[in-house]
Amino acid sequence: MIKLVSKSAEETAAIAEAYAKTLRAGDVVLLEGDMGAGKTAFAKGVAKGLGIEEEVTSPTYAYMNDYDGRLFHYDCYRIESVAQAESLGLADYFDMGGICLIEWSQNIAPLLPKQVKRVCITKIDETTREIAY
Repeated sequence: MIKLVSKSAEETAAIAEAYAKTLRAGDVVLLEGDMGAGKTAFAKGVAKGLGIEEEVTSPTYAYMNDYDGRLFHYDCYRIESVAQAESLGLADYFDMGGICLIEWSQNIAPLLPKQVKRVCITKIDETTREIAY
């Protein structure tokens, strides 16, 4: 396990940009961390590392944002049941060849593939984060 310390959202994005180089088509990455830990900043960095120029935003109300079929960024915070996630077709994207980044994955745990990667972001203080993967 690699553990890195970030002192800002920009550093978190830079760490994620480098992390993106380790990802392959079809990878499912669970972004774990408390509210405000920096999961979306990490997702922005991954997108940049993949060469996606579109602005990455939190999909809190959309549940999932699709970036050119190369990156699927999920926010499952508001998912209330596995049945809801199934009806939204969220599991369908796991086999589409893009990289799936999933925030609040515990809300769709039964739908997740067996092989996943985890990135844990821990708040140390207002600006400092520990990023482990």
